[in-house]
Amino acid sequence: MRLDNDHFWHTPAVRHLAWLCRAPTLIRRGPVFHVGNWLPAKTPERLKRLDLAPEPLLSHLDSSQSHRLGHYFEQLYHFLLADLLGWPVLLRNHAIRNDQGRTLGELDFLVRNPHTGGLEHHEIAVKFYLSHDDGNSLLWYGPNARDRLDLKTDRMLEHQCTMTERPETLRQLQEHGFREPVAPALVMLGNLFAQPGASPPTLPGWINPAHDFGYWLHHSQLKDYDTSQWTPLHKPHWLGAYQSRQAPDRRRTKEALAAIAAQLRPTLFARMQPRHDGLGYEEVSRWFVVPDSWPGLP
Repeated sequence: MRLDNDHFWHTPAVRHLAWLCRAPTLIRRGPVFHVGNWLPAKTPERLKRLDLAPEPLLSHLDSSQSHRLGHYFEQLYHFLLADLLGWPVLLRNHAIRNDQGRTLGELDFLVRNPHTGGLEHHEIAVKFYLSHDDGNSLLWYGPNARDRLDLKTDRMLEHQCTMTERPETLRQLQEHGFREPVAPALVMLGNLFAQPGASPPTLPGWINPAHDFGYWLHHSQLKDYDTSQWTPLHKPHWLGAYQSRQAPDRRRTKEALAAIAAQLRPTLFARMQPRHDGLGYEEVSRWFVVPDSWPGLP
């Protein structure tokens, strides 16, 4: 199933949902779940109708008490499962505890796949990682550098995706009436960022070479780049290619760039260009700018 990448989305949340429908996974290791393989053929038309009448999606998103990107992504994924796919969501964010009451983890989504009839445990994440070569190895860190792609992947695969194999989980699922095997499914989307001008980083085999990508710079490198067509991206607009009816505001971009050095806070930007249909502006590349102290590892 193909989605029209050039469609101008009137509703940003529907644009984010459309990205979720077609985004490539960051990894290709373990029980990777490809959302696009299961979407009905009429999904593009359904999304375009939703773009013009988005109340069901917006109401669903507004039901969340959190504005964090991870929770927003979970809400989008829930809507995709229940509305676009029509798959029953049986449990969500279900905590698994041992006999002493200690939380061992949680199940993001327990769903029934109507095509196979089986139960599936969907673990989902949206992540953004920047390449860093310390001279000995190439690793991928989150903007705050407390997060690392290889460690996150290991955690997802070895702990979260195996949660339904634990006796505590099996016992709790039985209490909910689920006694059949549960298949794990991993959805890990986002972007990887490399430094421009350098040779493309050599990727380990478990990273999907078709991942969504961008570039990153230290703040002191900005003098070598034209940022006049950049615009800062605030969450949740990190999801998918940004679109706007307005041209980039150079003053706003300049202030955002200056704040990086003053506040030591990495910031994501999109380089924009006019759309060929004259409807506005669209992202053509994305850039993370980080303080010169990044990643600040010991």
